[in-house]
Amino acid sequence: MIQRQLEKKLKQLYRYFPVVSLNGPRQSGKSTLLKNTFPKLPYVTLENPDDLRIALSDPRRFLSIYPKGLIIDEVQNAPELFSYIQGIVDSNAKMKFILSGSQNFLINQHISQTLAGRVGIITLLPLSLPEMKTAGLLKNNFGQVAYTGFYPRIYDKKIPPSLFYPSYLQTYVQRDVLQLIKVADASLFTKFIRLLAGRVGQLVNFSSLSSDVGVAVNTIKAWVGVLEASYIILSLKPHHENFTKRLVQQPKIYFYDTGLLCYLLGIENPKQVDTHFARGNIFENLVIIDLLKNKLNNAQQGDLFFWRDKHGKEVDCIIESAGKLYPVEIKSSLTKSLHFFDGVNYYKGLAKSRSKKNFVVYGGKERIDTKNGLMLPWNSMDELYKL
Repeated sequence: MIQRQLEKKLKQLYRYFPVVSLNGPRQSGKSTLLKNTFPKLPYVTLENPDDLRIALSDPRRFLSIYPKGLIIDEVQNAPELFSYIQGIVDSNAKMKFILSGSQNFLINQHISQTLAGRVGIITLLPLSLPEMKTAGLLKNNFGQVAYTGFYPRIYDKKIPPSLFYPSYLQTYVQRDVLQLIKVADASLFTKFIRLLAGRVGQLVNFSSLSSDVGVAVNTIKAWVGVLEASYIILSLKPHHENFTKRLVQQPKIYFYDTGLLCYLLGIENPKQVDTHFARGNIFENLVIIDLLKNKLNNAQQGDLFFWRDKHGKEVDCIIESAGKLYPVEIKSSLTKSLHFFDGVNYYKGLAKSRSKKNFVVYGGKERIDTKNGLMLPWNSMDELYKL
């Protein structure tokens, strides 16, 4: 079994909250993590027709079967349970419940309505670079890592990415999207996701997407919201400070998994990553999402941003930590260069005392401490994880 960084924080939340909700995308390893972290706690998935039937028809009886609490997976399938769980934990301080599922939007909606103040919420994304390194799964070749992606099942079952991702996308669209929004043509939504993949690492232009897909701008915005709630895409927000008013307002789009991103881009093998027009954007995607995974694995807020003014001056990632700002430039080049620090040096001059040490993450292998800041390999970003 691959050791997950989130396990420690998961146990802490379980100690202090009567209810714990584990969020995350499909196939990120939630069920495996819960079963192995709490082996003595009963586990029930409401994808099982028999358990679901009881939970829907008689929720009080369903919960009474487990007098010491339980893990309920795919809990969104029986929303009536949330109110009954609230009553149980309010009357019995010893009862513990862990809730999980694949439709995070629905789960969080029910939690906010019935379990606010009683629940600790935590998020599990697919494997991080440190987790893969510890498990001996991390390759030195960026193209291989990006193409294969980070879903645990690929490594556990040795599934070729060319087989895993088409099935993953179809399952996601059929089971999640069609239940959350009314899409007359599922293939139209799939086209939309592919168009987003082609814009990875770029500012979102809703009007352009609307024109290319052939649907209204408000529909595009709603679809982006669904992809965000499902942990398919991340909308990275721009960081705004008072040192300049000429800043862009649009977010940038990244995918939570580079394997899915490569599939959507039509990349068929790892070698194609190295020659693909979006190689730099894929590299940037991998680094930013891994920094986010580190935050979430430590139950921290994902305080990551980017900075860009209307003259094209830009910093790929701003990490905000303890009131300080850490600019990070991301370059896929294997060759080191002090010019990589040009953008972060410019930003540091504007941000002054709030901006701390500069960083560059690049495609090479050496860790280099320069007069301008620290240059880190993509597969060894320990200094950034500590921020």
